[in-house]
Amino acid sequence: MFQDDGSASWRKRKKHFFILSNSGKPIYSRYGDEHKLAGFSATLQAIVSFVEDSADHIKFVRAGKHQIVFLVKGPIYLVCISCTEESFEGLRGQLELMYGQMLLILTKSVNRCFEKNPKFDMAPLLGGTDVVFRSLIHAFSWNPATFLHAYTCLPLAQATRQAASTALQDIADSGVLFALLMCDHKVISLVGAQKATLHPDDILPLANFILSSESFRTSESFSPICLPRYNPMAFLYAYVHFFDENTYLTLLTPRSDAFYDLKDSRARIQDVLLKSNVLLEVQRSLHENVLHVEDVPIDLSSQSTSAPAQSSQGLNSQPLSSDEAIGGPAGLWHFVYKSVYLDQYVSSEFALPIRNPKQQKRLYKAYQKVYASMHDKATGPHRTQFRRHEDYGELPRHTPQLTPCVWNFLTDRLVSVSSFLQVIVLII
Repeated sequence: MFQDDGSASWRKRKKHFFILSNSGKPIYSRYGDEHKLAGFSATLQAIVSFVEDSADHIKFVRAGKHQIVFLVKGPIYLVCISCTEESFEGLRGQLELMYGQMLLILTKSVNRCFEKNPKFDMAPLLGGTDVVFRSLIHAFSWNPATFLHAYTCLPLAQATRQAASTALQDIADSGVLFALLMCDHKVISLVGAQKATLHPDDILPLANFILSSESFRTSESFSPICLPRYNPMAFLYAYVHFFDENTYLTLLTPRSDAFYDLKDSRARIQDVLLKSNVLLEVQRSLHENVLHVEDVPIDLSSQSTSAPAQSSQGLNSQPLSSDEAIGGPAGLWHFVYKSVYLDQYVSSEFALPIRNPKQQKRLYKAYQKVYASMHDKATGPHRTQFRRHEDYGELPRHTPQLTPCVWNFLTDRLVSVSSFLQVIVLII
């Protein structure tokens, strides 16, 4: 049953995303049937036009608990209506990623269609891609890459990663623009042609497009795609092959006739990966090499001052038994570390007391807020902060590295700083 803006269930949704044209024609809606939301889309378009007629640009509107965020990209309008208490910067960043996902499928040259015909209907060009956008929107609640603008690597021994990189480098030298070996959303190895760089905000929608499209998994594929950060106006061609359920190779080339050449290249890469046991090590790492807060080295000098681990009614709504181990040193519950130089991040696995997806989603929203605050040019930026919530404490610090961490809400500030430094020691 399709919902429209008159249904109670549609109105109860906490977070909506819309894509529409500057003529008010609906292109995409997270919930409901776009065609039944034509009147609502026209209203959103009218709001944008009213502000632009005053020689101004609309960014957001607050209406009670709701925040309406606008992103105008030429003839394309993207809108988020949310009552999730996420920051404006965070929601706007999500709209930017949705626009990037759309460009990956269509390229920015779609603007020319609107220049020729303002009433151009773009929805058919995105037919069958609802699952791609749904997957990206879901990632906003669990994937730090969506707000850190960085990617994460699968933990591997140096020799294993070097073997994978060597295999890809031989292919890149033969005319492939980018060669990318990944396990789910994690990078195993990335090699580019000379002077060619792949932005994390291109890796994210590319991986999302591949992983959410069943056709890529069932057979080797050759598909036109656009990397908006690399060149938003041009198509590249992606050869995609899954070695197993999780591990896949993507070869990107500007040549539309390169399928059989890339097929041969893939066979050579696969042979090297099998002989060097890279694929076996990837599967082992996927299940064994996870990073836990318990792995953070203990600073013995802070043990006497660390607060006892206790539960609260926020992230941890159920009392914990005394024999359950809670977190790492000084009550550390979770951390995310980003290297600004490498555009990469690592994060610990979720464990007690952050038990379920609802609690994890709350934590990611807190990370998004503090990340936005650390980069807020209007009131900041606030490079170092200590925030104490009713159920946890945060110590984000922006240096050449960025490391937001979360502790037991009773943990002392100085103890948190000591534990923060131990996280740096573990990673570096």
